[in-house]
Amino acid sequence: MDATTMTITEAGAALRAGKISVRELADAVLAQAKAENVETNAYLEFYDDIDEQVAVAERMFKEGKATPLTGIPMGVKDVMLVKGKLVTAASKILANHRAVSDATAITRLKASGAILLGRTNMDEFAMGGSNENSAYGPVKNPLDHTRVPGGSSGGSAAAVAMGGAIASLGSDTGGSIRQPAAFCGLVGLKPTYGAVSRYGLMAMASSFDQIGPFAKTVEDVETIFHVIGGHDPMDSTSVPDHHPLKKPRAKKAHLTIGVPEAFVDRKGIDPDVLATFRAAMKKLEAAGHTIKKIELPLLPYALPVYYVLMQAEVSSNLARYDGMRYGFSAEGDNLLDVYCRSHGLGFGPEVRRRILLGTYVLSAGYYDAYYNKAVAVRRKITEELEKAFGEVDLIATPTAPTPAWKLGEKTADPLQMYLEDIFTVPANIAGVPAMSIPMGKVKRDGVELPVGLQFMAPVFGEDLLFQAGKDFSTN
Repeated sequence: MDATTMTITEAGAALRAGKISVRELADAVLAQAKAENVETNAYLEFYDDIDEQVAVAERMFKEGKATPLTGIPMGVKDVMLVKGKLVTAASKILANHRAVSDATAITRLKASGAILLGRTNMDEFAMGGSNENSAYGPVKNPLDHTRVPGGSSGGSAAAVAMGGAIASLGSDTGGSIRQPAAFCGLVGLKPTYGAVSRYGLMAMASSFDQIGPFAKTVEDVETIFHVIGGHDPMDSTSVPDHHPLKKPRAKKAHLTIGVPEAFVDRKGIDPDVLATFRAAMKKLEAAGHTIKKIELPLLPYALPVYYVLMQAEVSSNLARYDGMRYGFSAEGDNLLDVYCRSHGLGFGPEVRRRILLGTYVLSAGYYDAYYNKAVAVRRKITEELEKAFGEVDLIATPTAPTPAWKLGEKTADPLQMYLEDIFTVPANIAGVPAMSIPMGKVKRDGVELPVGLQFMAPVFGEDLLFQAGKDFSTN
């Protein structure tokens, strides 16, 4: 029995049957995590209270209070508060910052009896699509150490892919769960905006950020989603459980899946990725689902809209790290000098770039020209997707236009890096749920690399994502 390759479902069954103990499972996964981490750099820290967590999980089993996540070893992206633990957002500016409370998602994991192994590496303040922007070094893809794992939640994805966690939590602002899931051969879910509390999640772009899970199977992702989801009064954007859009849908035997052909078959998409996507659509059709060509003419504008609005929100949110209240503080001749030096020395180049661009689009004379126009187009894109979901149950695209690229290949050209988000940002623009599942593999330099299939669903349509994902994975 190899504990490091288990799914949540398999591990839970083994724990309940007494085939493996919580202690044995935690020790096996932690040993694998530490061994693999020497090369991958997926974890920034392993927590020192794992023995106490194991004791809690063992007691839950003994008292008959175990949940599906009790005893399951998990990683946590270094952007979620875990009380008493360091949380740095992979930035020097928060190098010694300790959380004074738990994020709501963490509170719910702890209540379920999950074992939190440690905090995982990421792009600094979740800004990046390769996990090369961490102040503590890049993460390497466990499937090919010469390649990126995707970002910004690359450490959380790598931890699961290398057997150093059975599942993990990440955050997704423009694809930061789905793209690493695709690059590492995992399932990754970005829930509906407001479905999972953002309380205790360090903000990057508040109108886009959402916490979600990584796991090896759709069933496991569904399990975690139902644990961490639900209304939270501590988060003003959390949607109440009695909201009419949360009403269960009538289950359909077969789904209608829309494919925006003009958007998918575009310049820049890797031919092998496109061919794998075509084969995936045929597989879904063979399973009884209807594949329907749809037109979404505004979707290509989602990427520029996202990079205007996201950077504006970054500029606003990161102003709090001023070198005065908490975090790194640089000495200066006056207050302004302290602000400037603290930002300049505490933030990495990608974060500084986005702050500068965000400040520019919010500045006098440019606010109407850029920010307000982007807000208006965002509304139109959302309306276009809502209309499309009146005709189809799901929308399918590749998760990313290419497989994982070589470390350092795109760092000199930020625009090329940003273009990798072309298929993922529409879901964040509109606040709809989206999930990446393994679609197949393409060969590069003699290595087979996974690529992902993305489904988008209407608001609170996670059940449709799970249905399609399971059908694709089992057929």
